[in-house]
Amino acid sequence: MPSYLESPQGRRLAYHRSEGAGPGVVFLGGYMSDMSGTKATHLEAWAKAQGRAFLRFDYSGHGQSEGAFTEGTIGRWAEDAAAVIAAVTEGPQILVGSSMGGWISLLLLRRQLVDCAGLVTIAAAPDFTEDGFWESFSNAAREELMSHGVLHVPSDYGSPYPVTRGLIEDGRRNLVLREQLALPMPVRFLQGTADREVEVSRATMLLSHAQGDDIRLTLVKGADHSFSTPACLALVEQAIGEVLGHA
Repeated sequence: MPSYLESPQGRRLAYHRSEGAGPGVVFLGGYMSDMSGTKATHLEAWAKAQGRAFLRFDYSGHGQSEGAFTEGTIGRWAEDAAAVIAAVTEGPQILVGSSMGGWISLLLLRRQLVDCAGLVTIAAAPDFTEDGFWESFSNAAREELMSHGVLHVPSDYGSPYPVTRGLIEDGRRNLVLREQLALPMPVRFLQGTADREVEVSRATMLLSHAQGDDIRLTLVKGADHSFSTPACLALVEQAIGEVLGHA
């Protein structure tokens, strides 16, 4: 069973935290995903075997946290992440952000809301509300979204994504690729070449915007957006180990 906390914004958030040595590892999941996914649970088991502290959690409107998904925005989910990390972790943390969790991680770092010893992203999707959703919508779809407040977008991972007007408008206030990103900690970006959700060009754009002395991008030929095969999971473990070694 998960533990729960109430955020400063009054949202009841579910999380699992295992004790261990620091720096701890924090997994930040993607859009419409939850903390019971393959990557989150695999990394939790890996961290326990290493004797390292680990945290996984659900944003509001996701998984076992309270709230309606359609009320969520990038800014709100970043608040959730900051609240859980501040409340239940101690000392520097290694952030592991998957897809939207990569964007959330970058927001936390830009706003200096987390004591971060290292960053690993998996198919990071910064600015996807604008450069992914909005850019791909036809004029008719944009008009429907703005007038009705929601648009359902087909997904390769089950039910269509509900994209709200609030998500789009809030996303524009939280873009991170319009200017350089200062990332002074060790950073590892991981990206599959067969990813249909996040193109390789997005990963190279992120690399070009990131500023720091220890930043690397690893492209994995044939890996898809889930990045959850045994080989991919081993690469995530390796990346975490690398940033821990330089933290």
